[in-house]
Amino acid sequence: MKTAIFEKAGLIAVEEVDQPSLQADDDVIIKVVRACVCGSDLWSYANGDHKKPHSVNDGHEALGIVESVGSAITTVKPGDFVIAPFTHGCGECDACRAGFDGTCDRHQGGTNWSNGFQSEYIRFPYANWALVKVPGQPSDYTEGMLKSLTTLADVMPTGYHAARCANVQKGDKVVVIGDGAVGQCAVIAAKMRGASQIVLMSRHEDRQQMARQSGATAVVAERGAEGIAKVREILGGGADAALECVGTEAAIDQALGVLHNGGRIGYVGVPHYNNHALGSTFAQNIAIAGGSASVTTYDKEILLKAVLDGAINPGRVFTKTYTLDNINQAYQDMKDRKTIKSMVVVADK
Repeated sequence: MKTAIFEKAGLIAVEEVDQPSLQADDDVIIKVVRACVCGSDLWSYANGDHKKPHSVNDGHEALGIVESVGSAITTVKPGDFVIAPFTHGCGECDACRAGFDGTCDRHQGGTNWSNGFQSEYIRFPYANWALVKVPGQPSDYTEGMLKSLTTLADVMPTGYHAARCANVQKGDKVVVIGDGAVGQCAVIAAKMRGASQIVLMSRHEDRQQMARQSGATAVVAERGAEGIAKVREILGGGADAALECVGTEAAIDQALGVLHNGGRIGYVGVPHYNNHALGSTFAQNIAIAGGSASVTTYDKEILLKAVLDGAINPGRVFTKTYTLDNINQAYQDMKDRKTIKSMVVVADK
């Protein structure tokens, strides 16, 4: 089968490898129909990010058809259409029952996170609860709906996680920092949760327009002190909640700057900074929460229905489509901001 391999910074190759097989009784083998490139994948593509050459690729979002199941699997069967999340929660531990399956107590660290999904077949471990079954078959859906369903493997739940961690409530004034796919989905999530004003911090006109279609009420292109002042002018004061969807120290500083005292930060950008002392927030009474998204929980309880009902359209973040053979171009175009998020067609519907 074909699979994407990280060769070095700036080069993702496609190789022929053996198909995966069941290794544990709660494994599921999935034939991938759609995959994609995540903004977090670009860190290693652009910079190497201490990733070993010629290693398993980071891609971790997929839609597919169940090919075979381990003996302990009771929730899906061969032929089922599923969302393969980037997380592998158990559904039974304290963390999962509290709605934090992205950091499952039983499957900690790397055992709870996926990779290698830009491939014709994948092995999905700890699958009994984590996989999300979709009604029907891929052929029952338009390409636009498949795009929205693919976002449910990561970016839409991640955007929702930012809003949930920041406890966005009806009537809140919200600032979204980051205009990539996760930031776009955070705008959708803030609107779903009833925000009255949603300011997107973005320098790119196409992304600004998309966010406005999803519910953003204003856009601020400036950064630093100038950007903070502009946000406060628009909102008539500080924001109730800031959703940080980038993963840099500058983005955290921006989030802290736009809030009124007593405000709340939900951060979901994978951190690429060493430290940001919590003591710096003491004088503001800022609440800070975030981390790996609760993909399965949000999909099963809220987001899958919202997509199927047409209440939200997160699939618009896919602005270009590629084949698996062209995976390096899919990465390069995202890095060059020629597309917001790259869809990868792996197999026909």
